[in-house]
Amino acid sequence: MRHRPWLLKGTRTGTGLTLVILAGGCIQVRAPDKPIEINLNVKIQQEVVVRLQQDAKDLIQNNPELFPQ
Repeated sequence: MRHRPWLLKGTRTGTGLTLVILAGGCIQVRAPDKPIEINLNVKIQQEVVVRLQQDAKDLIQNNPELFPQ
């Protein structure tokens, strides 16, 4: 008996094709009934640094009624 690679290749192709045909009825692609919900926990932290010039500091100290704390 001689080695026949084309026969083995044909057998693999036939087996693969048979599996695809049999599984074809089992696979369904459709949109979900409910909307997709994505929960994200996002933490945003912002730091603002204000540096006052010396004349602004003097203005605030000399007029505390204008700048209540």
